[in-house]
Amino acid sequence: MVTLDGDSRSQARIRATYMRGGTSKGVFFDRDELPAAVREAGALRDGFMLRLLGSPDPYERQIDGMGGATSSTSKVVLVSRSERDDCDVEFLFGAVAIERPVVDWSGNCGNLTAAVGPFAIERGLVGAPADGIATIRLWQANLGKRIHARVAMRGGNVAETGDFELDGVAFAAGEIQLDFLDPAGSGDDQDEGAGALFPTGATRDVLDVDGLGPVEATLIDAGNPTVFVAAGAVGLTGTESPTEVNGQPALLARLEAVRACGAVAMGLAGSVDEATHSRPATPKVAFVAAPAAYRASSGRPVAAADVDLLVRIVSMGKLHHALTGTGAVALGVAAAIDGTVVFPLTAGGRTTRAGHPSGILRVGADVRRRGDGWAVAKVSLSRSARRLMDGWVFVPDGYLASNGRGS
Repeated sequence: MVTLDGDSRSQARIRATYMRGGTSKGVFFDRDELPAAVREAGALRDGFMLRLLGSPDPYERQIDGMGGATSSTSKVVLVSRSERDDCDVEFLFGAVAIERPVVDWSGNCGNLTAAVGPFAIERGLVGAPADGIATIRLWQANLGKRIHARVAMRGGNVAETGDFELDGVAFAAGEIQLDFLDPAGSGDDQDEGAGALFPTGATRDVLDVDGLGPVEATLIDAGNPTVFVAAGAVGLTGTESPTEVNGQPALLARLEAVRACGAVAMGLAGSVDEATHSRPATPKVAFVAAPAAYRASSGRPVAAADVDLLVRIVSMGKLHHALTGTGAVALGVAAAIDGTVVFPLTAGGRTTRAGHPSGILRVGADVRRRGDGWAVAKVSLSRSARRLMDGWVFVPDGYLASNGRGS
């Protein structure tokens, strides 16, 4: 739906909802309400999304757009009814770079996944009971995977308020349970379920990282492709805060070098340069360590006895303030499989308590032996979501035309 406001004739007005999902925020669209020119993949759609969020911004603030100047708040989601018999709705996720003209559609956001079901219900894309639990069957179009979201309903509306507390979010809200079904492997060029959990065929690889030398890593594709390394292998302890890490450009460059090298080894990029400049969202890179006491970003102490391991994950070039939802999926699977760099910290528990910068996240993984490999039936975790704004976003008309600056 595109209309021109009488007082803003040079801008297009498009229906949108601004939502928090987990520890992220993003702009949500009913795909059919987008201008026809930007519904499909391509430079025009990317240019539109970049301008919408205020990127690229050399000041790294996204002042002239809807972005929040962090990797957790510079995101878009396109939702539509699904034509699949086993799904109700499908969604496509875009990670919008802040200072560069890049929209990465290669992965999913596990946190914003929690908001897809509520959005679909409120927009009438799927039915739900007036009271009780609505199970919304989602198709994650980036990865070609199914996810079930259990959304509480109250009086005909999504129960957005509640007493569920999520570390990294200041206020309690209604709990949303997510089941990531058969999350191993990704990519729309694969048959469902045919993706490789370990793209290299090994639970542990040695990466030859420029400037670091050999680094042991687990390269796993579950939730999102992820590179796990021991914190000590990159000179860290696992207790670091985002402020400590993000203020060190040399350290971030070192972590990016590991990530890019892992991307090449996983077959996701042809070179480390391509991984850095064209595929910044996936794979993620995370470092893990044995339990230790630390202070969460809120100031709350986290005891070593309350966690099974420490994890820190990098998203779009910066240390994440909590733990990405898809990173939690990958972590839960890696923690259950002998031979990964994560397994020795947990001894294969089905539920992992991960200590992250904002507190603790619990993730459960149903992982079983299948022949010489592993089968992942599902990974479960709880998030919350809430509408923050519903109305219109405005984007200059030039970004909707093939001769505009967005083309």
